[in-house]
Amino acid sequence: MDTRGSHFYLAMYWAEALANQDTDAELKALFSKVNGEIKDREEQILNELMEAQGSPQDIGGYYKPNPNLESIAMRPSDAFNKILDTI
Repeated sequence: MDTRGSHFYLAMYWAEALANQDTDAELKALFSKVNGEIKDREEQILNELMEAQGSPQDIGGYYKPNPNLESIAMRPSDAFNKILDTI
């Protein structure tokens, strides 16, 4: 798995840590939902990330990439994007 998978796992572990903390109730409530959704869709998200691997990505240039093309390349999972967009 490429770096997009690493980003997914980092986000999953952060969501879990924020859901399990007891210092901020608002964060706990928000990330309990996010954590649950990520865990429920983990297999689907990983499959979408794996399907995106191996093909060239046009990001509009190496030194000054296009932010929109870069986002499309780095966020290939619709399921994960929907979860992240709720935050």
